[in-house]
Amino acid sequence: MKKEDCFYLGKIVSKYSFKGEVLIKLDTDEPEAYENMESVFVALGNQLVPFFITQCRLHKSNLLRVRFEDVNTETDADRIMGSELFLPLSLLPKLEGDRFYYHEIIGFAVIDKVHGPIGQVTAVNDTTSQALLEVEKDGKQLLIPITDEILVKLDREQKNLQVHCPEGLVDLYLE
Repeated sequence: MKKEDCFYLGKIVSKYSFKGEVLIKLDTDEPEAYENMESVFVALGNQLVPFFITQCRLHKSNLLRVRFEDVNTETDADRIMGSELFLPLSLLPKLEGDRFYYHEIIGFAVIDKVHGPIGQVTAVNDTTSQALLEVEKDGKQLLIPITDEILVKLDREQKNLQVHCPEGLVDLYLE
């Protein structure tokens, strides 16, 4: 399995017990959807390695307490500590309406209410406190906050996002 065929589920953030259990910080709004998983892919080096789950339950808010098959000691858990977890894209629930996954809008045209077509989504930067659309037009990059006020409509068929950027935002980048 390749990373591009998967979505990021979360990261192993700490050990839970001396028997190899770990806590996983999930990157999701619906952690309960992942309580009954049978397996995940763990990023070890440049490879995704399947790990089978023997026990899995929610722990506090968005943490998942997991016991993996063949991870039975603290030393075993140390070997996978800090590793990222992935699942196949086919397991992502389908979203309707204007809800979307960041990876699915890459390549979409961005059309501003005032300026018309302003470029194409090349990436989504979610490492900042406010997720940003990275939009490219004529070699220039625009950063557009992802908010309900700015994103007006998502059209999956036409592969475009209609936005209403605050006054001056588009001009700041394209002048």
